[in-house]
Amino acid sequence: MARDLDAVQRIVRSVARELTGADGATFVLNDGGDFCHYADEDAIAPLWKGHRFPQQNCISGWVMRNRQPAVIPDIYQDERIPHAAYRPTFVKSMVMVPIRTIDPVGAIGNYWAQEHQPTATDVTLLQALADVTSVAMENISVYAELEDRVRMRTEELVRAHDEIQLRAITDDLTGLLNRRGFYEVAQAALGAHLPVLIAYIDADGLKQVNDRLGHAAGDAMLTDLADVLRSSVRASDIVARMGGDEFCVMMIEPEIDGDTLRARLVNRIDSRNATAARDYRLSASVGCIAVGATTTDDLDHWLVEADRRMYAEKAARRMQRH
Repeated sequence: MARDLDAVQRIVRSVARELTGADGATFVLNDGGDFCHYADEDAIAPLWKGHRFPQQNCISGWVMRNRQPAVIPDIYQDERIPHAAYRPTFVKSMVMVPIRTIDPVGAIGNYWAQEHQPTATDVTLLQALADVTSVAMENISVYAELEDRVRMRTEELVRAHDEIQLRAITDDLTGLLNRRGFYEVAQAALGAHLPVLIAYIDADGLKQVNDRLGHAAGDAMLTDLADVLRSSVRASDIVARMGGDEFCVMMIEPEIDGDTLRARLVNRIDSRNATAARDYRLSASVGCIAVGATTTDDLDHWLVEADRRMYAEKAARRMQRH
């Protein structure tokens, strides 16, 4: 039931020693096929926990390469043992078994401080533990894969949900917020009692452009105006297409007043007309109103007032032309 390798190691290191009454037990991992990683141990004195050795230089490597147990009553009478490495330790006898005989993933070893003849039962018990350990490690791999799949699927669902939510509040043509998105963000700003500057903007002559040049040109005109608005304010400000030819900007804690914002927009529009060859001329009417942090009026009240000022400016410009 262990769900991670650390838990397996903790269980194996103690059970391996208890099963045979050994003075020490070790849990070794096959580290890339070239090294033995002595990952954990439970012994009467420290041995090699955390160390890595070439497989050809250690008995656990022999066990993994040969896929069979090693039973050694006297380590100093066995040529497979690097005697110099063992002399500083308490180990006199040992048994080591592979974790899985097909493509071993590690080994489990028992050590005795006195010369000891490991019995067939010792080997059988230790191998049974190794077999169970192999299943547990495979389960961990399966659990990890399933968890990765669940995590990736969850992330996909979250991304899909976020995309749906984003589409619900985004204008497809300009990439700005739509009316719904504007209301969600702008009402939060008013609810936080922050001073704001609201500008209602109308694209002049959109119907004539659509009638004369087609809706593709009209769409280009709207995206042009959206780019101007986006580039004229800070990233923290709110810019939205409210529908048709109408746009709205809300500057939160504005650094400029309405006249300055209007002049900035007119200047950017003039620059856009001067630098790009188009079959239409970009133009817009702007109505601005500053809203204090202590206002008790709702968002619709201020939008209506900004809209009224925008139409007043549009009417005044028409009168000038006539």
